[in-house]
Amino acid sequence: MSSDPLPSLPENRIVVGCGGVGLDFLAAVASYPKPDDKIRSTSLRVQGGGNAGNALTCAARLGLNPRIISKIADDPQGKGIREEFEADGVDTSFLVVSKDGNSPFTYVIVDNQMKTRTCIHTPGDPPMIPDDLSESTIFSALDGARILYLDGRLPDTAIIVAQEAARKNIPILIDTERQRERIDEFLKLASYAVCSAKFPQVWTEAPSVPSALVSMLLRLPNLRFAIVTLGEDGCIMLERSVNESPELEEIDVDSLLEQLKQRKDDRVAVPTCISSLEARLRAEGIGTVSGRLYIGTAEKIPPSELVDTTGAGDAFIGAVLYALCANMPPEKMLPFAAQVAAAGCRALGARTSLPHRTDPRLASFL
Repeated sequence: MSSDPLPSLPENRIVVGCGGVGLDFLAAVASYPKPDDKIRSTSLRVQGGGNAGNALTCAARLGLNPRIISKIADDPQGKGIREEFEADGVDTSFLVVSKDGNSPFTYVIVDNQMKTRTCIHTPGDPPMIPDDLSESTIFSALDGARILYLDGRLPDTAIIVAQEAARKNIPILIDTERQRERIDEFLKLASYAVCSAKFPQVWTEAPSVPSALVSMLLRLPNLRFAIVTLGEDGCIMLERSVNESPELEEIDVDSLLEQLKQRKDDRVAVPTCISSLEARLRAEGIGTVSGRLYIGTAEKIPPSELVDTTGAGDAFIGAVLYALCANMPPEKMLPFAAQVAAAGCRALGARTSLPHRTDPRLASFL
């Protein structure tokens, strides 16, 4: 009996992640409680969480070989975190285990009515410090790595790992969810940035998302692209030109975004990508950068199938990590990442419905 061959994997599949891991206690409720209310959950799940943990789990299921650098305690939660990673194929050799204290954990309340989720986080104790990792351990963790991913947490340790990666010319992807300690240092070393909706304008003080992206690429010469994720509104990406041509047309970046939006077909439910031609993109009062602007649309998930958006951004990043290892062009990467993120929203918890590379919904990308 013959079977279809699996899609080929990227040649270098090693990705290293340094950042947050934890255990999530997820309770779905019919509607968010008022103060002093006593209500019952409609469903409950306990599973691994944390930005870096979720993104690397996603990457592992897609076929990469991730290594996690983080810290847990020698407690039941820590044991659960580690076992879940190992079951998904995430290398835990560089996970520091404290003999005392507690592993990080988060209570997550998922509101079935409003489709929101509220997180109450308890950090791990004792916290991770640079002395937890020897120089030889960092060398081993980065050995053969295609890319380093940072979620902005564990900053004093992560910056040492990032500096060593930069010395080894390993590209760095930074998740800029919000202003965090040492974020400027991470951004200066980064090759790629995936940002929350508000971060670019907060960081640059630019008047719009497109002008903020221009500002980021001007201020960060190492940055090859920046993506802003917008939830159900998809994403916007600005990619820097490899070779600047003096003959490129100059165009206002805000006007260009409006032109791309007009090309969107709202009747299409599956994720798509709309791109500009290469141009000199001008942001008024900020400057000009040569590159291409992209709009990525999100999957239109039927309300009956949308369960929980916890970890959707982490799933998106896990898919971007895979796309970079596979050298996917942005026109393919953005719909692929949106498809993976949408799959993760169809069950309670960040990891429950993360797809594997054999998932039929991913066949056209892989």
